[in-house]
Amino acid sequence: MERRSFLKKAAVGASVGAVAAPSFAQATPTINWRLASSFPKSLDTIYGASDTFTKRVAQLTDGKFNIRPFAGGEIVPALQVMDAVQAGTVEMGHSASYYYFGKDPTFAFDAVVPFGLTSRQQTAWFDQGGGRELTREFFKGYGIVNFLGGNTGTQMGGWFRKEIKDVKDLNGLKMRIGGFAGRVMQKLGVVPQQIAGGDIYPALEKGTIDAAEWIGPYDDEKLGFNKVAPFYYAPGWWEPSLQLSFYIGIKEWEKLPKQYQAAVEAASYEAHVVMQAEYDARNPAALARLLKNGVKLRSFSKPIMEACYKAAVETMEEEAGKNAKFKKIYEPWKRFRQDQNQWASVAEAPIQNFMIGRK
Repeated sequence: MERRSFLKKAAVGASVGAVAAPSFAQATPTINWRLASSFPKSLDTIYGASDTFTKRVAQLTDGKFNIRPFAGGEIVPALQVMDAVQAGTVEMGHSASYYYFGKDPTFAFDAVVPFGLTSRQQTAWFDQGGGRELTREFFKGYGIVNFLGGNTGTQMGGWFRKEIKDVKDLNGLKMRIGGFAGRVMQKLGVVPQQIAGGDIYPALEKGTIDAAEWIGPYDDEKLGFNKVAPFYYAPGWWEPSLQLSFYIGIKEWEKLPKQYQAAVEAASYEAHVVMQAEYDARNPAALARLLKNGVKLRSFSKPIMEACYKAAVETMEEEAGKNAKFKKIYEPWKRFRQDQNQWASVAEAPIQNFMIGRK
């Protein structure tokens, strides 16, 4: 008798559960968004973060939250993605925050500043060191919530039509270089140009610019810079890493169901990690191909590096002295960088240098 009663209750429970699941599914709305990227589809790694992100969001929401990515220029110009999110033209964007340096140099901390943090250090600062809270407070003034959107790792120093042997060789050089680095380079006589990725090659080819930095071997090879500028320099001191970001309008974010917000957070982390892994895996082979095809690899001399470091420190201190928003992030960020570099000098840098020496 007791066994029959138990089975009857279990059957009723199962029936209720069967009804409850579809009812829950019906309660979650179908949402369709558009995401504007700053990058062309041909750059499958940096643009690919948008694909990774949107596909994972759809999977995590059983296909009910669909975000369609658009390459730079398809909906809005590549360097106006953040403006489009702010204006509500699109619900989401994927870009590099230092593109909006002209609005406020503080945006650079959401991407990278010269002689800043490596990829792992930048992620640690954003995720565990207070960076998320500090940058989100800043972005709130623009009606946007920012999320991790990938990292390129340490970048190359760019492509030059002629050799740069001395600091004086930088004087008068017209160079495609973005964000804070452009202002630093101005101190050394460089004429900085802010040009979207897809427009760099023709500018170099025509001689409109004398040099250009983009990312690293894998992307640079795709863009064909080696065909118009033979000298390839390292390191990109202005970008010891480059954190990309996803932007969502605050009003749109707040309208999302909690489970959709959780899907966005999870998918952004996945896209962030995948991008870095892809660059780390693909850059070595790409550099080998470039060298085989005659590219002349060079390193910036120590005097050039020292001059650039001095100019970078001066530029950031000047900005902190007149921009309270910048200073609010700069001071704790600077302490975090110091602690990270001290820690790296204990274990990671020595083993890395030893292994490099072993070849």
